[in-house]
Amino acid sequence: MILMRCNEIKRPELLAPAGNLEKLRFAILYGADAVYIGGKQYSLRQAADNFTISEIKEGVSFAHANGVKVYVTVNIFARNEDLKGLKDYLLNLSEVGVDAIIVADTGVFSVAREIIPGVPVHISTQANVTNVAAVRFWKEMGAKRVTLARELSFFEIKQIVQSADIEAEVFVHGAMCIAYSGRCLMSKYLVNREANQGDCAHSCRWRYFLVEEQRPGEYHLVLEDERGTYFFNSKDLCLARHIPDLILGGIDSLKIEGRMKSLYYVAVVTNVYRQVIDSYCANPSEFIFRDEWIDELKKVSHRKYTTGFFMKEAPLFKQGETELAYSSDYEKVYDFVGVVSEYKEKEKFIRVAVRNRISVGEEIEVFGPGGTSNFKLLSMRNVKNGERLDVAHANYAVDIPVEVKLVKNSILRRKVRN
Repeated sequence: MILMRCNEIKRPELLAPAGNLEKLRFAILYGADAVYIGGKQYSLRQAADNFTISEIKEGVSFAHANGVKVYVTVNIFARNEDLKGLKDYLLNLSEVGVDAIIVADTGVFSVAREIIPGVPVHISTQANVTNVAAVRFWKEMGAKRVTLARELSFFEIKQIVQSADIEAEVFVHGAMCIAYSGRCLMSKYLVNREANQGDCAHSCRWRYFLVEEQRPGEYHLVLEDERGTYFFNSKDLCLARHIPDLILGGIDSLKIEGRMKSLYYVAVVTNVYRQVIDSYCANPSEFIFRDEWIDELKKVSHRKYTTGFFMKEAPLFKQGETELAYSSDYEKVYDFVGVVSEYKEKEKFIRVAVRNRISVGEEIEVFGPGGTSNFKLLSMRNVKNGERLDVAHANYAVDIPVEVKLVKNSILRRKVRN
């Protein structure tokens, strides 16, 4: 029997988010083929740490040394004043060797093609590309890749890929915006923080009640929920089970949302999708999706998962409310408590950079590129002064004896206490 492998079809790129240098390194260590980051300017995630030019240079150097590409978001909808420093910024990005920039605004696109013609341009999901004609337009303008709108079904995605000769990128995991392709005015209207300038206040996650205009002051729950109503709130996207469909559909890049998410989120989600892609590519004809992959994705803080529009051929409002989350709360079953900064095999201990409170006696689960393992935390010492500790807090460095073999950059977590 001849087995079809990914190199005979097309192995997609796994594109992970990185909100800072540490997250960039972990995304790469946990399996990303490419990362997307934002600079201090022109990015739609102002609340993320983001990168200075020197940090971008350092990130590009680390990524390229590991065979990974770096894309920089320049995806705000620019005002006239935003254009003043744009040329210099783009030249800086070109000089540090970024592999592409991600753009939504046609003005920014025009400047980029003029100033740095040798740097590929990817079209952001903010441009809400939903049809073949739009994709062809961007190709004719000189774009290398288009990130397709999240509102598209798999059938529509396949139509575009088959009809337009340009790289196609699709979001497969993470938060979804209730507004069309993320182009929302709610935050601007309510608190004067403009989403399309990178300063979204996530107003859609707030609690709302229904008020009839002739009855001011009378607040009505739309749903019987003591917390209120979250009718603007979307569940999180999860297309892990549909990765084989996307690979066979010819998608070039599978993108994970989350530049503002934690290092833990980036590592776990990237690693799971890396496993799914590699497992399928190793033997497509006998591939079986493992429920443990979904279990792992549930161990990061998330809203309830949905496939969004992927399996639908009709608009969301005709499909009921299956994508709406009836709370702004996240589901969280594990706490991220630390990172292994060093493993001493001979002495059988690990040095841990503590991220959240950790106590002697707790059962600890270790997650790493090689899999998971468990141990009971029996003792630990403060690296700073050698003293024994019963409890360590965030920013401590501690030495912990272990019997299991662990690797540097593994992640420690524990079940959430009830």
